Amino acid sequence: MKTIDIIGSSRVALGKENTVKLRKTGSVPCVIYGNGDNIPFSVDKAQLHALVYTPNAYLVNIDIDGKKETAVMRELQFHPVSDEILHVDFYRIDHSKPITIDVPVALQGSPEGVKLGGKLQQLTRKVKIAALSQHLPDKLDVDISSLGLGKSIFVGDLSFENLSILTSKNAVVCAVKMTRAAIGAAASAAAASASAGASAAAKKK
Repeated sequence: MKTIDIIGSSRVALGKENTVKLRKTGSVPCVIYGNGDNIPFSVDKAQLHALVYTPNAYLVNIDIDGKKETAVMRELQFHPVSDEILHVDFYRIDHSKPITIDVPVALQGSPEGVKLGGKLQQLTRKVKIAALSQHLPDKLDVDISSLGLGKSIFVGDLSFENLSILTSKNAVVCAVKMTRAAIGAAASAAAASASAGASAAAKKK
């Protein structure tokens, strides 16, 4: 999995008043927890843009006053009006234990159903997985080239080595929906087939 580096400063003064002051300086309060002590720290909000505003998943290398940590982003808080980042929780990685993280789903290929006039819809863009850090993928590639009209791929249809998928098996990853054009084409094909069959039967008589 790709990594991203951020540099933070430890927070000694906590509480609502100090948090408000911190945000006014352009910094975002954060905390890293799990597999050790909780460490409150802050990061300049500009450093978080590449981590937060992306469909990608990352391992995060955090330098807090010279102390190095590796973590995954676990929870985000946004301002309800301005959408500014208010707080970020990071979960410290233990490389000997599975990590739970959401990774993007990348659809590969051109579905047969689309070639027949259907419309491809991707309904699940990220899947929650658990894996050791060395086996975490950047994304999950799903081959959809054989997906026909009116057919769907479910999370339960997916299988990858060295990881467990935690998202519900009944969740639909993608589907090729019937369109009016596809329905018309199917009806025309059925009518042509029936006509050809009738003609062949008449000739036998």
